[in-house]
Amino acid sequence: MTSKPTEQIAAERDGSGDEGSAEQALTPGAVLDHGRYRLLSQVGSDHRCNAQLWRAKDGVLGRDVALTILVGDRSDSEAASGARRTLERAMHASTFNHVGVARVLDVVTQSSNDPAGVLGIVIAEWTHGTDLLDLVAEGPLPPGTAARLLQPLAAAVEAAHHAGLVLGADHPQRIRVTPDGEIRMAFPGPMPQATSSDDVRGLGAALYLLLTGRWALDGGPEGLPSAPTGPDGALVAPRTLRPTVPLELSTVAVRALGNPDSTTTTGGVRTGAAVLRVLEQHATFEPTSSLGGASAPPADNEVWRREDPKPDQAKRKKLMISVGVLAVATLLVVGWIATGLIGIFTESNRNSGTGQVIGHSANHPGGGEPTGTPQGDLIRVPISGVTQFSANGSPDNPGRIRLLIDDDPSTDWHSSRYNQQLGPGGISDGTGALLLFQQPAVPRELVITSPSAGAVVEVRTVDGSPSVDGGTLLGSATLTSGDTSIKLNADRPVQQLLVVIRQLVPQDGGFSAQINEITVRGTAG
Repeated sequence: MTSKPTEQIAAERDGSGDEGSAEQALTPGAVLDHGRYRLLSQVGSDHRCNAQLWRAKDGVLGRDVALTILVGDRSDSEAASGARRTLERAMHASTFNHVGVARVLDVVTQSSNDPAGVLGIVIAEWTHGTDLLDLVAEGPLPPGTAARLLQPLAAAVEAAHHAGLVLGADHPQRIRVTPDGEIRMAFPGPMPQATSSDDVRGLGAALYLLLTGRWALDGGPEGLPSAPTGPDGALVAPRTLRPTVPLELSTVAVRALGNPDSTTTTGGVRTGAAVLRVLEQHATFEPTSSLGGASAPPADNEVWRREDPKPDQAKRKKLMISVGVLAVATLLVVGWIATGLIGIFTESNRNSGTGQVIGHSANHPGGGEPTGTPQGDLIRVPISGVTQFSANGSPDNPGRIRLLIDDDPSTDWHSSRYNQQLGPGGISDGTGALLLFQQPAVPRELVITSPSAGAVVEVRTVDGSPSVDGGTLLGSATLTSGDTSIKLNADRPVQQLLVVIRQLVPQDGGFSAQINEITVRGTAG
């Protein structure tokens, strides 16, 4: 199944041609905006608003960009008015920064040298990865993977609505999947009449597509199967088509879609936050290597897996042998330890004439440490949960936040890429993580594993709602590449810690920070 046009890569032309003539059509190699943007390949079209979606080369900055080209009859006042409205809305969105949306770089009206029929162009940063339709070309995704992929777009929709913006995320070819496995609004430029409800319907349609391989809104690309309806005209739920789809995911997809003839209701789901909560509950994450810029994804990447994995008999046999060997080794080790302990206590009784129970406590009758693993005079404090914290209310990569406490330094969570530094006058006052301990403990040291040398981190207690200025500041540090230890001056047990990044580091033309692992040591409460 495919519905995107065949991509043709343009060959370089010399400057002697008549590329800017009014008669020339939009084809690979044509140039727009006084020769600045050279069209490379068309990746889609939105016929609802006569928009063509292109990958192009910015000749001034030497980078690839995404062009949403509005086309129509220049003498048609209604078409020209609609194009102006779309360009105005895209210009307003140029100040919006979120990992789930490609940043708008510029908005231009037609020039005299543009091909005939161009009414305006929205220029956005190019999103590497793949087309959303390619993701389901061989069949729907596992529900947990679908929920994880869609989280950044749902978070972006909610953040945009809080900012009074509409994204226009209701067409599958405007959406792409990044090499990191996240769904992103790649071609901004909402239709003139689009509302926030249309964005929520777009989330429902995208989820429906990932779960079933079918598109549930009008105006989809040619050749893409439409979602079926029942005898009463109601949309057939994804769970009916695929019984393995969890009820909550199926329900939120249908309710977000709502009534396609209404502009005032979304069937009870009216916000991106409502969709995001359900996605977070059902998302599953399997750490995978980055897809890079390749168009062909690795075969073993969960993002591209269509079916449940089949049992591997060879691996199963090896696993059984390994388990048997491990069991025998364990018995030998236990016997050796028991023999050693018997010898120690026997020798002790001979010397003192009495026995003594070592290390027992009322709360821990097994005699072990109260919590965690000894680290000198401190113990490792077990962390039972972690949630993403953002001072501006817009979550930064919430689907990856659990990787901070997975005991795997090769995985990471990273902030969104901001256009300017955090802090007073910035986009946000801080971003980070809220840690929840298994039981109260007195934290004495926090170790952060990170490659973001120069980022500034604060550690605070939580009194009521988490806040960058609330609670007590226990410690702060400027991160170095690798492990950074932050000494904490806590004097009482706590069950939560707020780890806030207060200063980011320059990266890829913006500002961001990455943390691979967080470890807390302290004493039992």
